[in-house]
This record gives sequence, structure tokens and C-alpha cells, in this order.
Amino acid sequence: MKDKHIIPVGYCPLLDVNQTEKAIKQIKNFFQTTLATELNLTRVTAPLFVEAGKGINDDLTGVEKPVSFSIRSMNGTRAEIVQSLAKWKRLTLSSLGIQYGHGIYTDMNAIRPDEALDNLHSLYVDQWDWERVISDEERTLDFLITVVQKIYEVLKRTEWHLHSLYPQIKPLLPDHIKFIHAEELAHLYPQLPPPKREDLICKEYGAVFIIGIGAPLSDGQPHDSRAPDYDVWISPTGKCKGLNGDILVWYPLLNRAMEISSMGIRVNAESLEKQLEFTQTTERRNFYFHQKLLAGDLPDSIGGGIGQSRLCTFFLRKAHIGEIQVSLWPTETIAEFKKHNVTIL
Repeated sequence: MKDKHIIPVGYCPLLDVNQTEKAIKQIKNFFQTTLATELNLTRVTAPLFVEAGKGINDDLTGVEKPVSFSIRSMNGTRAEIVQSLAKWKRLTLSSLGIQYGHGIYTDMNAIRPDEALDNLHSLYVDQWDWERVISDEERTLDFLITVVQKIYEVLKRTEWHLHSLYPQIKPLLPDHIKFIHAEELAHLYPQLPPPKREDLICKEYGAVFIIGIGAPLSDGQPHDSRAPDYDVWISPTGKCKGLNGDILVWYPLLNRAMEISSMGIRVNAESLEKQLEFTQTTERRNFYFHQKLLAGDLPDSIGGGIGQSRLCTFFLRKAHIGEIQVSLWPTETIAEFKKHNVTIL
């Protein structure tokens, strides 16, 4: 096969297609309700597209090209399908007047045409995007860790809830999540690339939060790329690298780590300037979002995205994300998986 798919030997789905559809709804309802309660979030409606050229859309690692189109009724104004809502959410916190300690969450649906397709990556992305107002004093690693622990507790509660409904789905998540900085992880496995480091650390601990995504490590390379204008990965003082990170879990069915969430404390004016200069993208200062942030018009916040289909893939022990969501896949991929008892929708 030309793609990067993995077909588990002897795969047999624990739920059939109809049961899976019901279970997806049960997972989503329970998880989002519990998450909202734990983090004090209110659901809001999200856009499918935003106006281009205002710096509102998320450009992820900076190389992915969003799907765009012109709007006839707005004199050809260009719009872009969102890639995530990292910056839109901060604008929304401000416009809705959300107060300290409270936040929002929403269903984000996106198209990422440049995505490399495999068991866990699709052209269609659906996630819970959330954002919460914090104080300046909470812009710390300790606070980030506290929020990650709360989210992890929601993950564990959801898994046990699902087990009560479908006893054949046995819980996999460990009692606690391991925290490790990307630099420390690189020192543990200096000869391996970041994805292999993730596999080894996740296999050992079951669930891991890798801190510090985006900043160059001691070898000069980042653990993974991150856009310069939403998470903090280089502090203005240079003393702390990493107020963001990824939640990963070990998925034995595919024998690999699975990223569940990307999140972090968001840039303020000072850290935004630092990261724009570091990435040589200072022209972004002229965008609408960046001007609002630099002017102090947006609240300090923490936020992230949690993959919905990916989470369901994990909880339902599926071999392919296409068993959870409807997308487009190469014909040969669909045919090959069908031979091995995997029904791609």
C-alpha cells in the first residue's frame, strides 16, 4: 500500500456499525458534558469558515494551506474553511464578555487537504475546541499541569462510562498521566525522531503529556512545529520553554502513541512579539487578530482542541478513524481494509 496505514492482524471490531453509531453519540454526549462541568465551559456556535487575511484562521504549523473560496455577494471577499479555532475563540471570549474562570467550547469541523492520511489522520477534522479565561498569575506550568489533569480525569471517566454500557470494551487508561518535557524526552532517546520517542514513552506510561511543543530543543530542532501566534512555547525572558503540550495515549491495537489533544496557555502581547520575531513572521502584526492582542483587547486564556473522531477511535478500539467518520480515502485503502474486517464508512 502506498499510504501509511496499519492493518492489525486478526482484527475483529467489538461493536458492529449500528452499535458504533450509537456508542459515538454516547461518548460525545458524556465527554462534552463532563468536560464543560470540569472546566466551567459554556457551549457556543462556531464558524465553518472565516474571512481570509485577518489572521483569525489557524495555520497550524505554518505550511498547511486552507481551503478557500470567494463570496459573490460580498464583492469577491475571500473566505477560508477553518483549520482550527485557536484564535477565533479568544476573539469570542472578548466579544461575549466571558469572565475570569469561565470559558467556552464548541464543535469544530475542518478540512485539511494537505493531511497525510493514515489510521488516525483524515481530510475531515472534528474536535472540541475550548478556551477559558485565566489570570496573569495563572500563566505558569503548574497551572497548565492542573488543567491537563482535569482533562485526563474526564477521559478516564468517559472510558469507564463506556465500559458500563459495553462491558466488552475494557479500560486501558492508567490512573495517572505522565508529564515530561520534550527536552527531557529527547535526552532519553537522542537517536530517535520525535514520533518514535512518543511511542516509547507512551508504551511505558500509558498516557503522557509532552510539554514544550514548538521551541527548538538542544539539538536545534523542535519536537514538533507550532504556529507562533497562539500557544506560548518561548517565554519573553527565555527562562521557560513550554507552556503548551500534547496529550498522548498508548494504543496497543495499532502499537503506537495516539495524540488526543493539543493545548496550552495562549500568547500575550509580549510572548507574541517574541515568537513572531523568532519565526520571522512579524508581518502578522498587521492582521486584525494580532492587532487586537497587541493592543491588550483580548483576555489571557488557556485552550486547546480534543479530537472527537480520534477519541472515539480509541474508546471503541477501532482500527481506523474511517470506522468513526465519513471522509474520502484512496479506493485501494478501502478495499484492502475490507479484506481484514475493517469497514471504512
